[in-house]
Amino acid sequence: MAAGAVALVAVAAGGAGAVALAARGEPEPPAPGRAPVETTSVERTDLSDTRSLPGTLGFGAERPLRGAGEGLVTGLPKPGAAVLRGRPLYWVDDRPVPVFFGATPLFRELGKIGLRGRDVTTVADNLAALGYAIGARSGPAAVTTPSRGKPLPGDVFTASLRAALKRWQLDTGLPATGTLDVGQVAVLPGPARVGSVQARLGDPAAGELITLTRAVKVVTVPVNAADVGGIRRGMRVAVLLPADQEIPGKVTVIGTAATDGTSDGGAPQVSVTVTPARSADVKTLDSARVEVRFTVRARRDVLAVPVGALLALREGGYALQLPGGKLLAAKTGMFARGLVEVSGPGITPGLTVVTSS
Repeated sequence: MAAGAVALVAVAAGGAGAVALAARGEPEPPAPGRAPVETTSVERTDLSDTRSLPGTLGFGAERPLRGAGEGLVTGLPKPGAAVLRGRPLYWVDDRPVPVFFGATPLFRELGKIGLRGRDVTTVADNLAALGYAIGARSGPAAVTTPSRGKPLPGDVFTASLRAALKRWQLDTGLPATGTLDVGQVAVLPGPARVGSVQARLGDPAAGELITLTRAVKVVTVPVNAADVGGIRRGMRVAVLLPADQEIPGKVTVIGTAATDGTSDGGAPQVSVTVTPARSADVKTLDSARVEVRFTVRARRDVLAVPVGALLALREGGYALQLPGGKLLAAKTGMFARGLVEVSGPGITPGLTVVTSS
């Protein structure tokens, strides 16, 4: 009762003061109004969830190359040398050991007409790629094994292939025997680059000789194993070079083995390889620390508002508030860059809604 009396007195006093001001011809003070509200508009836009991770530009990890066969090493390449099909990689007993590309190394002597195998395919593929006429090829379905009825893998060593091999040996400076034995060629998966030289002249050929790297520069990015699921092979990325130059790239390899990480409490990490779209963009850099921006999720042509425009409803869910106070139920989608995707009845592009920021 006392409080009510105080309120009444305050109101009465205020009224008397207003009357007194009016009697003296002074203007009345403005009546208190609503505080102004900040508004924004619903916009149609593209949203993307990006993640920037540190990486290292270089030629990737080095992998060792072991020689095979007998003899002593008499010549070795220089670090940084290109490894090309048909070109000598090192020398054994003063004879060049050229490079073939393929999936199967030589594991026996080839020379007998009628031999079949994937090592024969390696020889046939490379001689054909080097421009030698190898004749008709016999595919794996030509004969079957007597016991299981399954096709024998690989090509057949034919007279035409042997003749092509002789011509190639003569052109390469090898004895033109028409046979090829273990260790006489180095079989690699593809073009490469010499990383470092491990062997010395006079070492046995059957040992670790050199290390190889990729032929082109790549970016190696360690990614937490828990986060690598959002990255896929072929994904387009942006690489930020030290001079703040941004170049395009593509994810080319996603590792399958997790290693102990050096960040985030040592969380397991997977190595992701990114290849620049244009090798000329990194021509002047031998190695560098870079940043790689992955766009792990994207939504095109959606309606969005600032996150501050969302109102959490007591009964659950969200709403947008119109300047007059009306609420529109809003279904939320992707959050990115301070914006949130919204949809629902009445939510249209250009709609003005209240926001807290």
